[in-house]
Amino acid sequence: MLFDTDIFIWVQRGNLKAARIVDETEERFLSVYSYMELLQTAKNIQHHQYTTDFLSSFGFVVLPLTEKIGHRALIYLEEYTLSHGLKAGDAIVAATAVENNLTLVSSNAKHFKAIQELKLKIFKP
Repeated sequence: MLFDTDIFIWVQRGNLKAARIVDETEERFLSVYSYMELLQTAKNIQHHQYTTDFLSSFGFVVLPLTEKIGHRALIYLEEYTLSHGLKAGDAIVAATAVENNLTLVSSNAKHFKAIQELKLKIFKP
C-alpha cells in the first residue's frame, strides 16, 4: 500500500486509526515526493529524526520518481488540473501508485477521486 503524506500527519497528531492502518499493513510504500514533503515540514532536528526513524522502523520503502511516473503525472495534470484542481504533488503520488500497481491510502478523496485507474482507499480519521 502507498501512503499519502496526510496519513503520516494523522499519525504524528496521535490519531490511533491512522497508526493502526500503518501497523496493520504488511508492505508499506511512500512516494519520494511524500518523503520530501515530510522532511521539508520538519520543524527541527528532533522532528526530522522522528520522521526518518518512524519510516525506518516500520520498513517503509521510498519509491523513486521514474520517467514513467513523471510522464503519467504530467498526463494527470493536463487532464485534471482545470476540472478538479489537481496539484503537481498529488499527481506524482497518484502516478507512483498507478505505475507500481499499489493502492493509495489517503484522507484527501477530493484530490484523487477523478483518476479512474487509481486504486484508492479513503481514510476517515
